[in-house]
Formats: sequence, structure tokens, C-alpha cells
Amino acid sequence: MKYLIAVLLTVSIIFSGCSEQEQPQAEWALAIHGGAGTISRDMPDSLKQQYYDGLREALRIGEIVLRDGGSALDAVELVVNSLENNPLFNAGKGAVFTIDGKHELDAAIMDGSTLAAGALTGLTTVKNPISLARIVMEDSPHIFFSGVGAEQFADGTDLERVENEYFFTEVRHRQWQRSQNDDATNLEPMDEWVEGDKYGTVGAVALDMDGKLAAATSTGGMTNKQFGRVGDVPIIGSGTFANHMAAISATGWGEQIMRNVSANTIANYMEFGETSLENAMNFVLTERLNPGDGGFIAVDKDGNISMQMNSQGMYRGSINSLGERVVMIWEEE
Repeated sequence: MKYLIAVLLTVSIIFSGCSEQEQPQAEWALAIHGGAGTISRDMPDSLKQQYYDGLREALRIGEIVLRDGGSALDAVELVVNSLENNPLFNAGKGAVFTIDGKHELDAAIMDGSTLAAGALTGLTTVKNPISLARIVMEDSPHIFFSGVGAEQFADGTDLERVENEYFFTEVRHRQWQRSQNDDATNLEPMDEWVEGDKYGTVGAVALDMDGKLAAATSTGGMTNKQFGRVGDVPIIGSGTFANHMAAISATGWGEQIMRNVSANTIANYMEFGETSLENAMNFVLTERLNPGDGGFIAVDKDGNISMQMNSQGMYRGSINSLGERVVMIWEEE
């Protein structure tokens, strides 16, 4: 009888171990966001579909890169390029207006395998800021350029340049007018459904087949922001961060995200608190930030993805090598 019990226990342990080992782990993973804020659930289906389509298109671009063995850096840059070119989002074409009626763009990219990073703020003529951020990271001894210096650095590259008016969209212009006049009488219905006037960013995080992590974030900043204002996006460790543990991109109220060095805090809480990505992100959102401040997307070294916010909504999506794919705006869909 004792022999039979021992055999049964051994078999049970073996099968239990196999069950754990058989849990699939993603070879690559990608998550993206298009901004967080007050996003009405009453958004017309036609506009909602445009957002879903934009997110799916960006995910598809990153999927092709990662599926074919490309780098996490290539994936996040190309994904953010797609979102910068989509006028629905507050980055590149479709960026919000400053108090002076201009567009000032910020961007940052980071390689988690080396901690190399590139960041820019106050760009006015670079069509795709995230691509310039990567050039800063790879071809410059520096990490961060601003304003005139950033523009002069861009002069030495072959990146496409545009007039500042290129970033103009009617919806953003009306938002700016409302913030100037505090008068909603001239607004069209579409203006009511986009993320709140203040917030909006795009970002991507990825794990590639070589186990490398990368993060990229790009934004037009806050509507009606003061000339020269810098948000969290280009501040390495605040709105953008990647290391050996995780890659994180933030969206929301930049000042709050900076105060808590939020992206880096998530990675550090994982490592030194020996906890999961999900728990670390939840800690920052509930214990460090205030309700409505924004959200994060992240992927860890094991391919786990987390996309959480404490705002009403966040344009977001993810995909991995296991075929798990999702595109969402609100908490429950």
C-alpha cells in the first residue's frame, strides 16, 4: 500500500511539473497605445471603427517585423511612425496646438538591452520625431536634444522635414479654440469623443525573438501648453523606459507621471519587489498616481503584456507570437 501511494505521488508530481512546463511562453510580444483620457462610450460607431483600424494597422506593422525575427527597436519605431502619421492621434500629424497656435513635438526611444536612449523635445519640422530619437540614440554621444538644438541636429540627417502647418487638423484646431475661449458653441460633434483636451500620446513596447526589449513614445503634448513646456514622454524613466526587466510607455498627465518617475518605478518595483509586471503597474496607478491621471502599456522579459489605466479610457492593443490579439478603448469591451 505504501508503495502504491509513493508511485501515485511520484506520478502526480511528474504530471504537475509537465503541466507547468507546458504553459506556452511568447517568443515575441508587442503592445501599443494611442493615448488615455476621458473617452466617451457614446462615440459614434464610425469614429470608433477608425480608431480600431488605426490601432490594428499599427499592430500589423509591428507583427510583421517581430514575426520575421526583426528587432524590438525596429518594431517600436515603425509602429510609432504609423501612429504619428495617423491624424486621429496626438503625435505627428494631428498633434495638439500650443498656446501660440503652433505644434511642438516630443519623442523618446530606449533599448532595454543596452540602456541606450534618444529623446527630443520642442520639434517643429520633423515629420516623424521617433525616427529622429532613434538617430540621436545611435549616432550621437548625447541622449536628449531640445528646441533649436534638436532642429539643428535634424538638419544633419536625411529625415523628412515639413512645415509646422503639416501637423494641423481641424479637430485639434477647434480644441485649441475652445481652450482659448472656453466656448464650446463652435464645436462640431466629433470633438466631443476624442480623448480629453489635455492628454494624448502614442507609444509602443516590444520583446523580440532575441529576448531584447524596447520602448518608444511620441506626442504633441498638452493642448494650449506654454511655449517650451516639456512633458513626461522624452524624460527617460518617466514616460519612456526599457531595461532587462520590462519596456514601458506612458500616456496621461505628464506632470504627474514625471513626479513619480513612473515608467522606471514600474520596472524597479518588479525587480526589487520581486513581483509581476501586472502588480507593479497596478501599484503605480493606484498608489502613486491619482484617478484619471492616465495609463501604461508594458511587456516584460517573459513576454507578459500589461495595459492598464486609471482614466476613463485608453486606445490600446497588443499581439504576441501565440496569436493572442486585442484592440480596446475602454476597460470592458
